[in-house]
Amino acid sequence: MTRWKIVAGAAAVLLFIAGCSAFALVWRPTIAAVASPSPASFQPDLIRRGRELAAIGNCNTCHTAREGRDFAGGLPVSTPFGTIFSTNISPDPDSGIGGWSEAAFRRAMRAGVDRDGHHLYPTFPYDHFTSISDEDDHALYAFLMTREPARAPARANELSFPYDQRWLIAGWKLLFFRPGTYRPEPGKSVEWNHGAYLVEGLAHCGACHTPRNALGAERTGASFSGGEVDNWQAYAINTRSPAPVHWDREALISYLRQGWHADHGTARGPMAEVVRNLSSVPASDVADIATYMADVFGPSPAGQKEPPAIQSFAGPPGDPGAAIYAAACASCHESARPLPYGGVDLARSTAISASDPRNLANIVMSGVQPVAGESSPIMPGFGDSMDDGQIVALLTYLRARFGKGPAWTHVEDIVKQARQTQTAYLQPSLGPQNARADAAQRDKP
Repeated sequence: MTRWKIVAGAAAVLLFIAGCSAFALVWRPTIAAVASPSPASFQPDLIRRGRELAAIGNCNTCHTAREGRDFAGGLPVSTPFGTIFSTNISPDPDSGIGGWSEAAFRRAMRAGVDRDGHHLYPTFPYDHFTSISDEDDHALYAFLMTREPARAPARANELSFPYDQRWLIAGWKLLFFRPGTYRPEPGKSVEWNHGAYLVEGLAHCGACHTPRNALGAERTGASFSGGEVDNWQAYAINTRSPAPVHWDREALISYLRQGWHADHGTARGPMAEVVRNLSSVPASDVADIATYMADVFGPSPAGQKEPPAIQSFAGPPGDPGAAIYAAACASCHESARPLPYGGVDLARSTAISASDPRNLANIVMSGVQPVAGESSPIMPGFGDSMDDGQIVALLTYLRARFGKGPAWTHVEDIVKQARQTQTAYLQPSLGPQNARADAAQRDKP
């Protein structure tokens, strides 16, 4: 009897220790609310730098719902576990972050915990934001606290059990989250390190361009090897890139700054929002990002920049895809006129050489809108004038004629999915000049 009492007592002690450990893992204290700081308390230069950093972080895209007010949240983010709605980060004191102290803001950025002590879902990429410096967090706080307050209560997430249990995020963090600010790489240039700091941190490029595991964490061993977002393929942006023409620093600067490049085509889908924001930040920031990413892409294979020769392929007699291409595409894409006056050389198209036709289907359906204030590429969308069968035939022909790799499979299913989501990114892009003017107007305290 005494022996069983000892065993029971030991088990009780172990359970108590386990319970305390679990509580310590999950619990975070509330940080007291503060009065919203006066916009006049922040210097204009600090606000301006905060705006630039927010643009690099693409904050407005995720925290502004379509037809919604700036930074008021409510944008649905689809995940394998359900839909999560972005939060209000305007300085509204009740539904936004107007009552957050700078310490509360920094904890959310560094540790993924809100002012009330709740663990944040990692759709808010604090696994990247944790590396941001104190100075940059301070500038971001100043910028957000000088925006127009927008009352917009948070929408309830639509997650299945057990993913709707927020306390489980503490366990996810234990497995996958490694907090800590960026440490410069010895032996690398100042520009390279600043680019790495931005790419790996605030710009969180890997959040889209890195595949994820079954629990939604980035597979760190496959960094920048490609991912997916909103029915678009986020291409590999490392040595596994499917681009027929190698990405170098100059091409990256042009593409990230203007949204297009003659050797690589035009940014579409979620990437169009990224370059829209990057068009308004200092050129030096974009150049540093390009310096780092050019190193990630690695050297050009055998020093070759031109795409490999494409064997002429007209298709079998009566091929409907060839006929559609001749009628709808060839007059621009075979005009030999340079961008933006002619179509991109399709032998250089990453969309055609990619592992699946999602991006090409989206582009064919929705087209390419011009960038305001820029001599940029333009292409009509064919979603209304072609049915799914015609688009399948065209994509199949383009892959065989201009692509590399085997024929795509499940093209019909991919086209059907693209049809359902083709209206998601139809709004025109905001050009660099307009973006800067708009930003300057909004930076007034």
